[in-house]
Amino acid sequence: MRRGIGHSTNLVGRPSEWLESCAFNEAPVPLHIWGVCEMNRSLFSMLERAGDLAEAGEAFFCYMMAMFGIDPEQRDAASCGKRRYRSSFLRLITGWSFDSNGPEGAVLKGWVESRFGVCPSFHKEIIEQVSSPAWAAYVDEKMSSHFHDNAIWVQLDLLFEFCQWAIQRFAFPGETHLTLFRGVNDFDEHWIVERTDKHAAVIRLNNLVSFSSDRGVADCFGDMILTARVPVSKILFFNGLLPSYLLKGEREYLAIGGEFRVSVDYV
Repeated sequence: MRRGIGHSTNLVGRPSEWLESCAFNEAPVPLHIWGVCEMNRSLFSMLERAGDLAEAGEAFFCYMMAMFGIDPEQRDAASCGKRRYRSSFLRLITGWSFDSNGPEGAVLKGWVESRFGVCPSFHKEIIEQVSSPAWAAYVDEKMSSHFHDNAIWVQLDLLFEFCQWAIQRFAFPGETHLTLFRGVNDFDEHWIVERTDKHAAVIRLNNLVSFSSDRGVADCFGDMILTARVPVSKILFFNGLLPSYLLKGEREYLAIGGEFRVSVDYV
């Protein structure tokens, strides 16, 4: 049986092997990246004064723009035009929305690898071992200087912690899981760990994976619909988190992957 590549260490203080397992996904605990909240107390103090998610998102946006010198134009166009912007989490999420296997996707997957110790299982092709050409191509893209000139992984740390704060405070208070959907045409990018019957399986999803909260939207992306209960503690970004257009069209959620027990329905 295929087993994913992984690290023994991470920045969330939980065993990486557990983080990517069905055991965690079915009985999750909160996750926090070491030191992020403690080093940004002014941000979270400011967020506590927000009256709703929209106000909190605006405050977070302003903090990130000031802290990392992100151009105001990126608020609505993360990488459009010929002007070279400083690297930002906005550019990465916009790039992901167009192609999760592009350079921006590699940087995001690299951040998951660094912080959670969960390595990608797919980037343009299946990644089975660190000695493979697929792994080398992924590493080359994830370390591109084009995206690492502005503490980009620190930006993503802050985005994750803000997302977790917003989930508990405004978006899904008291919830441990969300039921989300993913449309696929085949299992080429997904390793089948266990197939119990035609409509149920345990599947290893990539270390960062997109879901939709709208089953009808997921229908547009494949002939099979995977339905999963995704821990809220694994969500990095969701539509409505920030006052921008990012990911809103597909009601998309970005979540840390691993092995999920899913139901499989055929369109």
